[in-house]
Amino acid sequence: MSHTYPRSFSHIGISVPDVEKAVNFYTKVMGWYTIMEPTLITEDKSPIGEMCTEVFGEKWEKFKIAHLSTGDRIGVEIFEFKNQEDPKDNFEYWKTGIFH
Repeated sequence: MSHTYPRSFSHIGISVPDVEKAVNFYTKVMGWYTIMEPTLITEDKSPIGEMCTEVFGEKWEKFKIAHLSTGDRIGVEIFEFKNQEDPKDNFEYWKTGIFH
């Protein structure tokens, strides 16, 4: 009989309307660590630009990103995309997807 143990994971990603405000909140209120300050990434031929094109497809143009860490070492990537949209209802608990 094999045992199932909790699995670890390296990070999660969160899209926000303002990366600087999000970093301020998560570091001041939650006490998370800043690993990488908010940084602008652009669609170009650099290694990071090409990697992002592989992930997002073409025409993403640019985004801001910051890397944080919780006290128990879970990495959190905070993204601010150029064409960010707020959902009409951010708490549709009856729909499948991320609940909290």
